Amino acid sequence: MEDEKLEKLQMSRHSLSHVLAKAVKNIFGNDVKLAIGPAIDNGFYYDFDMPSITPDVFDKIEKEMRNIINSNQEFRREEVSRAKALEMFKDEPYKKELINDLPEGETISVYYLGDDFVDLCRGPHVENTSKLQSYAYKISRVSGAYWKGDEHNKMLQRIYVYAFADKKQLADYVAQIEEAKKRDHNKIGRELEYFTTVDYIGQGLPIMLPKGAKTIQIMQRFVEDEEEKRGYLLTKTPFMSKNDLFKISGHWDHYKDSMFILGDEEKDKEVFCLRPMTCPFQYQVYLNKLRSYRDLPMRLAETSTLFRNEASGECHGLIRVRQFTISEGHLMVRPDQLEDEFKGCLDLATFMLKTVGLYEDVSFRFSKWDENNKEKYIGSKEEWERVQGEMRRILNDLGINYFEADGEAAFYGPKLDIQIKNVHGKEDTIITIQIDFQIAERFGMFYTDENGEKKLPYIIHRTSLGCYERTLAYLLEKYAGALPLWLSAEQIKVLNISDSSAEYAKEINNKLLVNGFRSFVDLRNEKIGYKIREAVTSKIPYMIIVGDGEKEKGTISVRGRGNENIADISLEDFIARLKKEIEEKK
Repeated sequence: MEDEKLEKLQMSRHSLSHVLAKAVKNIFGNDVKLAIGPAIDNGFYYDFDMPSITPDVFDKIEKEMRNIINSNQEFRREEVSRAKALEMFKDEPYKKELINDLPEGETISVYYLGDDFVDLCRGPHVENTSKLQSYAYKISRVSGAYWKGDEHNKMLQRIYVYAFADKKQLADYVAQIEEAKKRDHNKIGRELEYFTTVDYIGQGLPIMLPKGAKTIQIMQRFVEDEEEKRGYLLTKTPFMSKNDLFKISGHWDHYKDSMFILGDEEKDKEVFCLRPMTCPFQYQVYLNKLRSYRDLPMRLAETSTLFRNEASGECHGLIRVRQFTISEGHLMVRPDQLEDEFKGCLDLATFMLKTVGLYEDVSFRFSKWDENNKEKYIGSKEEWERVQGEMRRILNDLGINYFEADGEAAFYGPKLDIQIKNVHGKEDTIITIQIDFQIAERFGMFYTDENGEKKLPYIIHRTSLGCYERTLAYLLEKYAGALPLWLSAEQIKVLNISDSSAEYAKEINNKLLVNGFRSFVDLRNEKIGYKIREAVTSKIPYMIIVGDGEKEKGTISVRGRGNENIADISLEDFIARLKKEIEEKK
C-alpha cells in the first residue's frame, strides 16, 4: 500500500511538472525553451532555457498553475515516429537532442496537456488536471543548472517546487526545511567561526578558522591513536608525483579528469599531479623490500591531504571541496585474511561513527561495477563477478543491512560505502571500504608464500572517519553547533562578575589549562548577563562564573550548555567531573 501511495504521489508530481512548464510558457512566451522536468523526493523541478527569474514572479507562476489545474485539462498520450517527434519539437533544441539520443527503434511518446501544450515524456501521468486539485505545491527556489549536468553545456534556469498530497504535509515539510536551514553547516559553521571561504582563493577551498582547525586536530589525533592500537603503521608520503605513478596505477586513464595536473604532456619532459588519493604512494612502503607471507597483513595509515578537481557548481561548504584531509589507509592481505581484515576495517569505522555520534544516521551501500559500461573499469567480467560474490558473502556473514548500487564501484574493485545525508537530504559517502583485486599486479606487489611461490595480495582501501572536513560538517549539523565536550574547540569559558574577581578568574583558568582543558577567560568590562549570552550563542559547553562570593569561599559556580546550574562546587570536583565526561566521550 505504501508503495502504491508513493507511486501515485510521484506520478502526480511528474504531472505537476508539466503544469509548471505550461504555466511558464503561458507567462513568458515561446522564447522559453523546455529541457527536462522529473519528480524528486520532495516534489519536482523543471529546467528552462530562459532569462533569469527572481522570487517576485513565483506567485504569478503558482497562480497560473492553479488556473491550468482548475480548468480540468486532459493529459493525452500519443506515440509518434522519430521524424514526427523531430518535426513537433523543431523549435525546442533540448527536446530534439533528447530525441536524437534515443536508441533506434525505441518507442517515442509525447503527452498533450490540453490542446495547446505538448511535451516529450515517457509518462505516466494523471488522466486530468482535476486529479491534482487536492495537491499542495510551492515554488521553493530557482537555481542555475548545466544542461545534462555538464559544465561545458549551457546554464539553464531550474525551478524547484515542493509538492505534497495535501496542505498539511506541505506545511510540515516547509517547517522541516526551515529548521534544516538553521542547522545547515554552511550557516552555523560560519556564524560560530569554524570556517570561511574567500572568492579570490576559490570554490571548494575553505579556510579553517581556529575552532575548525582545532576540532579537526582533535579528530585526527583520536583516529591516529586508535589506528596505532589496532596495528596500523604510520606513513607520510608526498603531495604530488610524476604522472608516471598514476599511469601504472590506472588513475591516469580512469581518473585524470578529476586530477590537478601541473604541466603539459606535449611540451614538458615531466608532468606532475597533485595526489587525489594516497594508495599508489603507500604501495611504495610495501615495495621497499621483498615481502613474505609472514609480513601480512600489513596495515598502513596516513592523515592525507588530497586534491580533487571538483566542478565549481558541485562544491558545497565543507561537504564537497577541492582540497581535504582524510584518514586514509591500505591493507595488504593474503586471501585467507581478507574477511577478518575487512571485518576489522568495518569495526574501526563503526567504532568511530558511534563515538562521534553519527552511526545512527548512516546507511550501507554495496557499490558494484556496471557491466554495461566496462570502459570505466579494469579487469574482466569473470574477475568482477568473483570478487563481488566474495564481498557479498563477507557482508552477509557480517550481518550488514545494505543495499546494492550498480556503477558506483571504484575502477579497480567493489566497495562498501557508508552513506549519510545532510540536513537537506542530500546523500554523500562518509566512509568507504574497498576491495582491490587488480592494482597489486600492476605494481608487482608480490609476496612469497609458505611454499616459496610468488603470490599477489588483495588490497583493502579504507578510511576510519573519512574526510575530516566533511565529518565536521555533519557534526555541526547533527549537534546544531553544540559539539560534545571532548570535540569542542572551546570547552570552558571563565567569566568574572566584577573587576575584584578578575584575578581569581585568571587563577581558575590557569588551573584548567594545566589540567589539559581548552579553557578561556573573559575579563572584559561588560555586564555578566551580556558575557553569558555571548557564551551561550557560541555554544560553549560550560561557563564558570566567579564573583566575590566564590572568591571568598574558594569555589566556583557553573552553568552548563543545557541550562544546568551548579553553585559553590570546588574546582577539583568539577575537574574530576569534566575528565569523566571526556573519557566517556558522551
